[in-house]
Amino acid sequence: MTTIHAEWTKLRTAGGVGWLLLAAAVLTAGVSTIAVAAIRYSPLGSYQDTTKVALTGIDLGQAVIAILAVLIISSEYSSGMIRVTLAAIPRRPVVLAAKAAWVTALTLAAGTVAVLACLLVARLILPGHGFTPGHGYPLLSLDHGATLRAAAGSVLYLALIALLSLGLATAVRDSAVAIGVVLAVLYLFPIIAQVLGARWQKDLMQIGPMTAGLSIQATTGLKILPIGPWGGLGVLAAWAAGALVLGGLVLWLRDA
Repeated sequence: MTTIHAEWTKLRTAGGVGWLLLAAAVLTAGVSTIAVAAIRYSPLGSYQDTTKVALTGIDLGQAVIAILAVLIISSEYSSGMIRVTLAAIPRRPVVLAAKAAWVTALTLAAGTVAVLACLLVARLILPGHGFTPGHGYPLLSLDHGATLRAAAGSVLYLALIALLSLGLATAVRDSAVAIGVVLAVLYLFPIIAQVLGARWQKDLMQIGPMTAGLSIQATTGLKILPIGPWGGLGVLAAWAAGALVLGGLVLWLRDA
């Protein structure tokens, strides 16, 4: 509990943490609003997964969450505060676990606010664009099992992205390099998949942390997804666990 309290004190007094959480929520909701406002119902068009469209902002909001998670550990290395931390709490895995706990808690809070805002905005806008029950599109509601799964899964997705980023940043240490590595891990898989074409596209989308993890948002066409919603989130969880293990080993074996 002492370690948990110490990490909370550092987070609470560190400049920028609150602003980054707010920025993540606002960016997520803002991008989703733009995406929702841009679509129109067409009787001749394909069926739209309105829940997934409503959660489009997660694609960019995750970048801010990743940066936040990176800075929580890398800023201690750049300032030299990590030496003080490890001198006070020699059990290094405990330090990393405490940071992971707070990163997860903060991300879950910000993610919940962002996701609820996305769904509320979509519920208000979409009917005016023709996405009505009469056209086969019920109002977005958490009472709908698939929508609830997509919403809760999106919040968990952001938390796993934060843990993945924290683990990689602990291993890399340098803020700029760590942010570059994390964003590359997230965004390069879909780019490479598009370049390589259909032969490798499905395989890459199944193993990429972002492409696999975001399958949790799908509420229609599940049979044609490269990977199922929960299976995809499991892939991301494996990436996050691997990153934390790597970061923990480096923290344990290397001097501060």
